[in-house]
Amino acid sequence: MKKIIKILFKLSVAAAILGLLFLLSLWLCNKWVISSTNAKIYNDTSTVPAKDVGLLLGTVPTLWNGRDNLYFTYRIRAAADLYKAGKIKHVLVSGDNHKHDYNEPEAMQQALINAGIPESDITLDFAGFRTLDSVVRAKKVFQQESFTVISQEFHNQRAIFIANRYGIEAVGYNAKDVPHAYSKKVRMREFLAKPKAVLDLYILRKKPKFLGKKIDIVVSEAN
Repeated sequence: MKKIIKILFKLSVAAAILGLLFLLSLWLCNKWVISSTNAKIYNDTSTVPAKDVGLLLGTVPTLWNGRDNLYFTYRIRAAADLYKAGKIKHVLVSGDNHKHDYNEPEAMQQALINAGIPESDITLDFAGFRTLDSVVRAKKVFQQESFTVISQEFHNQRAIFIANRYGIEAVGYNAKDVPHAYSKKVRMREFLAKPKAVLDLYILRKKPKFLGKKIDIVVSEAN
């Protein structure tokens, strides 16, 4: 009986050590992503560098309960602010369209038009299934070597981290954040998403689900 207790004790200690190491690795990955991208992320239209194209990361306009999705609302507002300030001339909307009744890019396009951005200055990417897909496709499909990523800060950090890995000269413009009480689940997911980005880029070397032929973005000089 004493031997069994000793074995169980050793196993519990080993499990605790492994658990602590796992949590430490998650924290270190988050720290790496955040610290390596801070200098490229902006909150003010007056200080963000001007780029031809803004990459607007997709989300849905309404939540499962029918309420407005503030992430969507604030991202649209941020993209419109950049456009009207002359800091971007064109918006590349990248989102998920994996089902007939689920179309992030078209919903965002309509909201951008309502916000005063001409349809001719908007391009849709329907294969932005993940942040990695959106960022890499912006370079490899839409031929953009330099652009402004538009999303909330926590999301921009991960997107710029991906862009850095692919040699893209990207900066991030932060849309207004949502209240903490509104975003607890999202923030918990993000704590895991940043380590997953490290894993995907440096170990698994994941690629976008789809690439396909190159698509030209025509940037208007009028704006």
